[in-house]
Amino acid sequence: MTTPPEHNVKITKGKLALEGIFGFPEGPRGVVVFAHGSGSGRFSPRNNFVAGHLQQDGLATLLLDLLTEDEADDRRKVFDINLLADRLLLAKSWLETELQTRNLGIGYFGASTGAGAALQAAGRSPSNIKAVVSRGGRPDLAERYLPSVTAPTLLIVGGHDEPVIKMNQAAYDLLTCEKKLIIVPGATHLFEEPGTLEQVAEDARMWFLQYFSLMA
Repeated sequence: MTTPPEHNVKITKGKLALEGIFGFPEGPRGVVVFAHGSGSGRFSPRNNFVAGHLQQDGLATLLLDLLTEDEADDRRKVFDINLLADRLLLAKSWLETELQTRNLGIGYFGASTGAGAALQAAGRSPSNIKAVVSRGGRPDLAERYLPSVTAPTLLIVGGHDEPVIKMNQAAYDLLTCEKKLIIVPGATHLFEEPGTLEQVAEDARMWFLQYFSLMA
């Protein structure tokens, strides 16, 4: 199965314009919004790899710059989880009004600090969020919102990423939704080791497909 063609999109609100890459396979089962971490954006090679994997199984993907170019140079904004969550909620509103996607369930895939933003967004506005996946994430950054998350949540952490393992275990305990924690043996924070990112992509694919398939 080939990866569907992608096209550029722009999500606007007032003077704000966020650039994105939208992958839309034929007859999609749902759409996954990617929340990148630490100033990364829509060209993130790791998230593009995962997105391609999801597209091959009929999931639409939106890789979005959550910050403008000027904002991305401001380290305070890079770690402003409230701002990043606001931008995810803007993307959610856009998807819920676009003709192509307004009838689709939505998922979030968050990496590093982006996982904190994804979980905050899922807790603040849970309607139509079908699943959340965190890769090497910082769910602790959304601590106060974790009990409000209702979407099934998968936390994936590298086995050699000890500090982040502890953060994810603590966050896992605060989540009251359906949840799972996967520790990938031999993987470090960025999942650069052979085969580890492939495992992340496959675990994410199975998680999203499982919960998108439950849609009425």
